Amino acid sequence: MSNADEPVPASTAEESGRMTQSQIIKALVGMLLAMMTALLSSTIVSTALPTIITELHGSQDQYTWVVTATLLASTATTPIWGKLADLFSKKLLVQIAIGIFTIGSVAAGLAQSVDTLIAWRALQGLGLGGLQSLVMIVVAAMISPRERGKYTGPIAAVMSVATVAGPLLGGFIVDTSWLGWRWCFFIGVPLAVVALIVVQRTLDLPVVTRRVRVDYLGAALIAGGVSALLIWVTLGGKQFAWGSGMSLALAGFGVVLLALAIAVEARVPEPIIPLRLFRDRTTALATIASIAVGIAMFGGAVFLGQYFQIARGYSPTAAGLLTLPMVIGSMLSSAGSGALITRFGRWKGYLVGGGVLTVVGFGLLGTITESTNMVLLGCYLFLLGCGMGMMMQNLVLAVQNTVAASDLGAASSTVTFFRSLGGTVGVSVLGAVLATEVSDRIARGLAAIGIDLPAGGDAGGVGLGSLNQLPPPLVDIVRGAYGNGTATIFVVAAALAAVSLIAVLGIKEVPLRTESGFERQQAQKAAV
Repeated sequence: MSNADEPVPASTAEESGRMTQSQIIKALVGMLLAMMTALLSSTIVSTALPTIITELHGSQDQYTWVVTATLLASTATTPIWGKLADLFSKKLLVQIAIGIFTIGSVAAGLAQSVDTLIAWRALQGLGLGGLQSLVMIVVAAMISPRERGKYTGPIAAVMSVATVAGPLLGGFIVDTSWLGWRWCFFIGVPLAVVALIVVQRTLDLPVVTRRVRVDYLGAALIAGGVSALLIWVTLGGKQFAWGSGMSLALAGFGVVLLALAIAVEARVPEPIIPLRLFRDRTTALATIASIAVGIAMFGGAVFLGQYFQIARGYSPTAAGLLTLPMVIGSMLSSAGSGALITRFGRWKGYLVGGGVLTVVGFGLLGTITESTNMVLLGCYLFLLGCGMGMMMQNLVLAVQNTVAASDLGAASSTVTFFRSLGGTVGVSVLGAVLATEVSDRIARGLAAIGIDLPAGGDAGGVGLGSLNQLPPPLVDIVRGAYGNGTATIFVVAAALAAVSLIAVLGIKEVPLRTESGFERQQAQKAAV
């Protein structure tokens, strides 16, 4: 049987939807440019936020919402973009997502108040949600599962590089007097425009026409319910107490909306998230694994920067560079496992191996303190990166290989959606664990040297705003609290990664298909 590497005459490719390797690479370049731009925009703002809030005279509440608005919009709309990809032109949807993201970026850069900045960041999030799901969906449509492995390396590399490069680039832009924070939003616009042009010229996926029924009610209920729950877990314990009326009302509202969404999805002809997907063992277990790995990966990684800066005393730039072992490990393992999957056609072993390395990596990080040898710490991060690199893209591959061609977009985006959802919950839950641990350890440390906090005093806030101005004994207490507290959340992350490994062990390995998503759609349509 022919594969994606063999030369295919233009007329045959046009009729069958099979693209040559050269066409695939050119189209992939455009999509990865767009993906890099979008992911950079979501991380670049982190180091620039203090300056932005100061210059726009914002509040601490608004500080949180500048980040939360993008996260909410992208996570809540990911399954909607995926379903639309099953119904409409994937090329058009990619272009729309890039366009929405570009408009949001320009508008955010021109914002004159924090309120308008938050609104435009939400628009950026809509575009980001589309690009996060559509790239893997388009790849699945172009390339058969058997050949897809060798193309997942560049995708993982873009994701990993953007995670580290964003904060570094943001710090550089803010520190450069002739640029200023607005260029954190403007800098991605030229790349997005280039990506739009490249996609227009290189991505040529025929549309398999079928009757379209968009589930508008289901989309609204899913987006509303997810947004309510994400707001709850993000702001709970900070803006309001977990047991407060506001907390209970927000959580209840989210649950009710999602319950209504399930009822709607069970009845409509074209549901946004087809419930039948979860009757498939592979999809159900991959979803569980994605939630667990999302909580562990995003939740754990977010606090690495804080560990390096507070517990170890490094600058923000140095803290970003110190995560490079994890990034390098992720890139190498993703590219290597993808190439081996393409060569031998077996994939479950790499998922299991990735799960084991992720558990081991987090477990070893659970032993760190404020004085752990940095070379040893780098080795732990490298192991963790190798594990995550083998798991992230291959979980999507397993699902794409199993589901019906007509559900390819919905299934792919569902896995991505639950991973993002898990990451959001992980940041909140692990953040609460860290705050409690740090507060308790600082209080015990202060008590040991004869300093008692007043009743109701917040030990976790001691010295964080002026750590370098504290007396050496207090600095040691704070650094030790954050060093050991961070280790505690890595132990929690290891337990969650173990859940992901158990789910992966239950997945049954199915031989990889040799037809692209478009070819399967054509065959499925012909069989009806």
